[in-house]
Amino acid sequence: MTWFKRQQSGIATDGEKTVRTEGLWIKCPGCEQTVWKADVEANLQVCTRCGYHFRISARERIDSLLEPGYACVDGDLRSTDPLDFADLKTYRARLATAQVSTGLNDAIVNVHGHLGPHPVVLSVMEYAFIGGSMGAVVGETIARAIDRALAQRCALIIVSASGGARMMEGIVSLMQLAKISAALARFDETGLPYLSVLTDPTTGGVTASFAMLGDLNIGEPGALIGFAGPRVIEQTIRQKLPEGFQRSEFLLSHGMLDAVVPRRELKPFLERSLDFMLPTAG
Repeated sequence: MTWFKRQQSGIATDGEKTVRTEGLWIKCPGCEQTVWKADVEANLQVCTRCGYHFRISARERIDSLLEPGYACVDGDLRSTDPLDFADLKTYRARLATAQVSTGLNDAIVNVHGHLGPHPVVLSVMEYAFIGGSMGAVVGETIARAIDRALAQRCALIIVSASGGARMMEGIVSLMQLAKISAALARFDETGLPYLSVLTDPTTGGVTASFAMLGDLNIGEPGALIGFAGPRVIEQTIRQKLPEGFQRSEFLLSHGMLDAVVPRRELKPFLERSLDFMLPTAG
């Protein structure tokens, strides 16, 4: 009968003490090996055995790129649920749940600070907020990041992590593609650099708009990047897709990306790029 009883996790050291190991190890989806969680966290959430890149939060991304002392801005916007949308749950309920779990008002964080010596405006998407989907708030927040970079005459960096447009907002969401692309066209006229970093996943309307409009388009290793998903494409064209289709390495080899850069090397890569594109701040 002991087979049917839940056993307390841990390793018994004597009759009274137990050493708990639950949550200290994680299984890597890349190499399928069990790895020490603390080692992965110390390596910027990258597997120490195979280099698999785990997804990270917007705040972790910002901390990994900018110098201390950056300021968060434009975070006061909230969606108004313009369509009063409901599927299995109401959109308002989904928003409330995401806001509590992430501590954000929507799937985007804007900050301004310094990357090395260079002042930058950095806009980072949060995939944990309804799949990083782009609604009116995300579109407006990114547009404000572009306007802020224009006003400050500094570089713009956008880090994408998104399932695409937010269907709960319908045409309001789709309008953001044109809105952000038009703002980036104005930004391009100034000659200031826009660096786009595409992480896993970057799909749908985000890929179809601002994610692919950078002066440099940079992917993380193994990131899924595309418009429609591979399964949808296979079902549509009734053909087997090539190995690694829509992964960042495949896109690099076919000229869709300028570079694939491991997470630990991303900050120095961006800094060197800005050294080339901009004068060093005095």
